[in-house]
Amino acid sequence: MNAPTDLRYTASHEWVRCNADGSVTIGITERAQDQLGHLVYVELPAVGATIAAGEPCAVLESTKAAADVSAPIDGEVIETNLALGDAPHTVNTSPYQDGWLIRVRPSTAAQVEALMTADRYRTFAGDA
Repeated sequence: MNAPTDLRYTASHEWVRCNADGSVTIGITERAQDQLGHLVYVELPAVGATIAAGEPCAVLESTKAAADVSAPIDGEVIETNLALGDAPHTVNTSPYQDGWLIRVRPSTAAQVEALMTADRYRTFAGDA
């Protein structure tokens, strides 16, 4: 299982990347996109929306099912990946790079630091 070491992870298979400007980028893991299958639609929150940890913040629809993406942290959405509107399958082909979902200004850095490291996530997911 691919789990880049520069990211933090949730038990519900989201990832968080810390950016130099203090914002974070959020997406779903390789495992999550694999379980969903080929994505055909992505619904993202509006810029300026407030997200709350553990609450749905996006919806992904595949040929298999629809699934909510849980917010890994509290914060304000500052950017969405508009390219996914025309190419939702980018999440399948590049979940950690081009397939990111949203960028968020975190309410607190402590929430990010409390998320799983790559090693912990691999152990949790049974791929250590």
